[in-house]
Amino acid sequence: MPPAAESHPPLRVALLGCGVVGTQVARLLTEQADDLASRVGARLELVGIAVRDTAAPRDATVDRSLLTDDAEGLVARADIVVEVMGGTEPARSLLLRAIDAGAAVVTANKALLAEDGPTLYKAADAAGVDIYFEAAVAGAIPIVRPVRESLAGDRVRRVLGIVNGTTNYVLDQMATTGMDLEDAVKEAQDLGYAEADPTADVEGYDAAAKAAILASLAFHTRVSLDDVAREGIMSVTADDVAWAAQTGHVIKLLAIAELRDATPVGAPAGVSVRVHPALVPTSHPLANVRGSFNAVFVEAESAGELMFYGRGAGGAPTASAVLGDVVSAARHRVLGGKGPQESTYAELAILPASAAVTRYQVRLDVDDRPGVLAQVAHALAEHGVSIEAVRQPTAPGVSDVAEPGVAELLITTHAAPESALSATVAAVAELEPVRTITSVLRVEGA
Repeated sequence: MPPAAESHPPLRVALLGCGVVGTQVARLLTEQADDLASRVGARLELVGIAVRDTAAPRDATVDRSLLTDDAEGLVARADIVVEVMGGTEPARSLLLRAIDAGAAVVTANKALLAEDGPTLYKAADAAGVDIYFEAAVAGAIPIVRPVRESLAGDRVRRVLGIVNGTTNYVLDQMATTGMDLEDAVKEAQDLGYAEADPTADVEGYDAAAKAAILASLAFHTRVSLDDVAREGIMSVTADDVAWAAQTGHVIKLLAIAELRDATPVGAPAGVSVRVHPALVPTSHPLANVRGSFNAVFVEAESAGELMFYGRGAGGAPTASAVLGDVVSAARHRVLGGKGPQESTYAELAILPASAAVTRYQVRLDVDDRPGVLAQVAHALAEHGVSIEAVRQPTAPGVSDVAEPGVAELLITTHAAPESALSATVAAVAELEPVRTITSVLRVEGA
């Protein structure tokens, strides 16, 4: 151990949770103890690991003598508390107890932060301790620190993120192998990318929690999980994926947070946050994010376009982000100082989903006769929506429509408010020559 580390008392680290991530955190704290001591200026001593069942099988790297089911007692004797247990309770109560006792906290709990982060931030500020949460968004990818620190002198305009590896893997498999969604989800489960119950991933709840955290940081405004408009990927079909390829797009589940300025007609400035499947042009950097990887694309006024890419999940990658936060909190214990506090000075309005501005790609079956397109175009114009392009199938296998007298159209709109676009689709569906609306997807990143 270096002399500087020898001169400072060890810092006691309590670990809450010993699942996939917790196991790797414990391993890294042990295996890299000397290096971490050199970086911090004091040795980090893992004093206990709180688990529900101390007798359950564990990875061989875990020192079983550290296991305890007394989480409250463990928290009471720690300088730094690391929470990787997940869920809202007892995680929230334990972290508040740690903060009240003067411990710095590090958490990877996106659900807790999205639901009730302000309670933790306020408590940490009052107690004068650090709260870090890099691992709560996009695993190993350093995105929280850049947004809340590196870009603190800039104005972030927009954040686009692929922040759920399970859904990205599923959609990528559909695009590259022609699988349908159900088979791709099953394969993701077999490979360990998806849980036995994949609802949180495929219905967009996981991505929505991360979107709330990113929006709060980027726009200095409190954004909760309830503020995020959410749609999952369960309605995406193999035909949608094939059409996307034919029109130069790929389908991704995107977390989108945007800053919208006040308009001359009186609409206030505000923040729009949403999660949904979207068509991304193949020329956009996010289109090339494959498999279970994550990426976050940030647009800032001065810095321009920034891309953060890497593994968004997994034990070792996520533990890497956790350890980075532990080192930061530990350095402050040794050298003095404190990490960034919650920034909510902007207090911007949270805009409804209907206020988002996007583009639609609508696929519909219509009567194959003259004048139909004119009727459709008129319906769009009545709602202030203009057409960018109209296509019909040109490649075998793209459409299953084979009924005589029926044509399939694919209409891409120009940008318009979500409210106008959704009203337009409803109006088009009522037109006499329109048989059915088979797909509606948003176009982002163009």
